[in-house]
Amino acid sequence: MLQNNISVVIPAKNEAAVVEDVVRGVLAVLPDAQVIVVDDGSTDATKEKAESAGALVFSHLYSKGNGAAIKTGARRATGDIIVFMDADSQHRASDIPRLLERFNEGYDMVVGARSTGSQASYGRLAANTLYNRMASWMVGHRVDDLTSGFRVVRASYFRQFLHLLPNGFSYPTTITMSFFRSGYSVSYVPIEAAKRVGKSHISLSKDGIRFLLIIFKIGTLYSPLKLFSPISAFFFLTGSFYYLYTYMSAGRFTNMSALLFSTSVIIFLMGLISEQITSLAYSGRGPARSTDEISNGKNRSDGDKI
Repeated sequence: MLQNNISVVIPAKNEAAVVEDVVRGVLAVLPDAQVIVVDDGSTDATKEKAESAGALVFSHLYSKGNGAAIKTGARRATGDIIVFMDADSQHRASDIPRLLERFNEGYDMVVGARSTGSQASYGRLAANTLYNRMASWMVGHRVDDLTSGFRVVRASYFRQFLHLLPNGFSYPTTITMSFFRSGYSVSYVPIEAAKRVGKSHISLSKDGIRFLLIIFKIGTLYSPLKLFSPISAFFFLTGSFYYLYTYMSAGRFTNMSALLFSTSVIIFLMGLISEQITSLAYSGRGPARSTDEISNGKNRSDGDKI
């Protein structure tokens, strides 16, 4: 794979202490690749350090979030293949060739799956395990690491889902499930993530519930009936058992049983409608914009500067 067809996108916010080393590490592995650092409203010397290391830097005038930085980088990238990695030194540039090797086998996205020992804490490990299992059930495929930000993607496919990506920290969740929903090939490569330098921008207590809600949100975009059907079945079974109880004890069909049955039907019909809307949302998707348009700046978003 030619390196000049590869862009490496690194979102960064106040990572002046390590971003220079991260960029130099990437260029040591991929000397001809385009390296883009998206400075998400940093208040330190992140921009200057990244530029001195040889990266092309795009700056947000204010902090928009990790997902917004990813979208900015994807719009600016000119390579047919995009490598996404963090600027906090957790992801090793030496792992990029392994991801690219798997990608060259024909996959559309390859994700660096962190080992158990790479998790920041037991709480984070438990949360990520729950997310992975829920996502695996949603998509019908094994998801080894739903929240990893270290991945290689086919650029044209990735840009098809930019409008779905949130501006916060959950872009990996959204893009992973969107790729599975569209029938693209996804694979995982085990990696060892180093301990990050500096303070994490993610709060487990605050962002954990947000991640969970996003899984349900993407689940409704991916396969609504997998969410609506169990809920509908729960109300139906509850109504059936309650009707059996009231019939045997009082010999009648109660209003509560009628309400439970009605709720079950309504939820199931909502699931059917959502399934049809989902099919329409993922059908007839136009081609991604060309790299010529991107390089000419036609995709530049408001509030960004070089």
